[in-house]
Amino acid sequence: MTPIDYGDVCVNIDNAWFADKGITAPATLADLAKPEYQDLLVVEDPATSSPGLAFLLATIAEYGDAWPDYWTSLRANGVKVAASWTEAYTGQFTAGGGNGPRPLVVSYATSPPAEIVYAADPKPTSPSTSAMTSGCYRQVEYAGVLKGAANPAGARQVVDWLLSAPVQADVPLSMFVFPAREGTPLPEVFTKFAAEVPLPLQLDPAVVAANLPAWLAAWGEVMGR
Repeated sequence: MTPIDYGDVCVNIDNAWFADKGITAPATLADLAKPEYQDLLVVEDPATSSPGLAFLLATIAEYGDAWPDYWTSLRANGVKVAASWTEAYTGQFTAGGGNGPRPLVVSYATSPPAEIVYAADPKPTSPSTSAMTSGCYRQVEYAGVLKGAANPAGARQVVDWLLSAPVQADVPLSMFVFPAREGTPLPEVFTKFAAEVPLPLQLDPAVVAANLPAWLAAWGEVMGR
């Protein structure tokens, strides 16, 4: 398997909403369960959404065996679970363009640049959103050749193409994540506004593979789903 791109899944914050309300935005996973943030967070279902799964894994990496207790606290604090990133970000997030009610959403550290790229002209000079850089989970996307593939040589060419300089240069503004190829130049909107996560949370992939069905079942039980 070959890494093609990576992104850090983080809670995104509607800065304008918090400034208007005079409330300090959360800075940690623990903050999200505090009363002042009741009914403000929307997350994605980890069984149906990759950022939702990454957020669940972040809580497991952070809290270990006590992660169900953390989710019990989130549920008591009114967290909303959406089926997909689109539903969460564009439908529920106050800054997602759909007049949603929640100013905190699970998305990516690289989502704020999209708020500028997709804004109507005249474009803003800075995004109104930011990423909470604590409690983020590193998500890596891979490409590979399946065992028994009918055309392995052609498949390898596709993987090589995905790693080529032109394709990697298109990754940031096409997928709003970082290219895996070192030395790939980043667009200015990324270098200025994509949050840098100094210590992203991660779990051993083998541990995730061995435990994921049980974790999803336990999450569903905690969340009453």
